[in-house]
Amino acid sequence: MGFTAVESLAEQIAAHLADRIIQGDLHSGERIQEARVVSELSVSRGSVREALLLLESRHLIDILPRRGAVVATLTESGVRSLYDVYVTLLSRLAQKVAERWSDESLPSLLAQVHVIQGLAEQRQPNAFIEAGFGLMKVAFTVADNPYFTQLLSDLQPAIHRTYALALRHSVGETSHATQFFTELMNAVIQRDCAAIPAVVERYGQHQCELVLTALAEPSALHV
Repeated sequence: MGFTAVESLAEQIAAHLADRIIQGDLHSGERIQEARVVSELSVSRGSVREALLLLESRHLIDILPRRGAVVATLTESGVRSLYDVYVTLLSRLAQKVAERWSDESLPSLLAQVHVIQGLAEQRQPNAFIEAGFGLMKVAFTVADNPYFTQLLSDLQPAIHRTYALALRHSVGETSHATQFFTELMNAVIQRDCAAIPAVVERYGQHQCELVLTALAEPSALHV
């Protein structure tokens, strides 16, 4: 595999490695060897190092003294801490969208929810997760707050990793998630900012417990 685009080469490498971590091809504690990545992707060592720094900032790897880059280990305390922060930020983002949506922006939000509903029915978990993050990107535009965008974008890969793990172990979870998106969008449309935190908290707790259940299974020892 080779990358030829000069612009954002480090981002492309980071996205490739992130996908391997998210899908479980690279496991917790596994070392990512710079030389191997350079050889496999036909890229420079400097670009790989820059990509690894991006992955560290996105909580997918740790860069350790004398060991180099290793895939971040999923632990119960780490997962709970991740979801605590994610739920707080997501709740506030949804409240800002509820306050700011307009007749011009609402159709884009509703269209993305429709996409999510369709993918749930088709049982396409990977595309379903991407569509959920797609809704968050539309929300970024409506909320128009670059700090939300930066913070949630940096957390997204770690959330993606944990949720992908949960979906691999939880048949039918997409139906539950679709119900959450529908309930959240109803609160947003009604501008019911007071109801939003409870909606997000319930689903965040549910998702967190799914991840922890998946981590406890013997087949998840090397995620």
